[in-house]
Amino acid sequence: MADEQQLCTFFLDDRFFGVDVEKVQEVIRYLPITPVPLAPHVVRGLINLRGQIVTAVDLRRLLQVADRAADLHPMNIVVQTREGIFSLLVDRIGDVMEVDPTCFEHPPDTLDGIARELIQGTYKLQGRLLLTLNVEKLFRADILNRITEQAKLRGPSNESVPI
Repeated sequence: MADEQQLCTFFLDDRFFGVDVEKVQEVIRYLPITPVPLAPHVVRGLINLRGQIVTAVDLRRLLQVADRAADLHPMNIVVQTREGIFSLLVDRIGDVMEVDPTCFEHPPDTLDGIARELIQGTYKLQGRLLLTLNVEKLFRADILNRITEQAKLRGPSNESVPI
């Protein structure tokens, strides 16, 4: 159906997310990450994508979900934004799904903090909720600065914040 929107889906733990497929350049397996000193807490480092240096942002940290186990490697969703090309580090890749815009709902009231700003809304699917992310907002300097400040206030922690 022409009116349907396509989303590239992925998982963080058991949470199901989607981003507009038109923003996705490619989806790739784990690549080695080079840490960047003094980078914001959510920036895991840089990856070399066929000679192009891309900033890798950990969505777990961005959405304040507990870090993944050290023995699990993230997958990369490479997205294009007005700010440049970034890699979103996620746990597992889902499928490209078509969703009916008439089924779109605003974010649940249970969301708070940065997650409330970054999650555009939800789609109720059979047996699960699909949360859609606004990729353009993910990389705005004001959002990254606030997340970094919140991380400094919390200190080192691996506690999960429900989203």
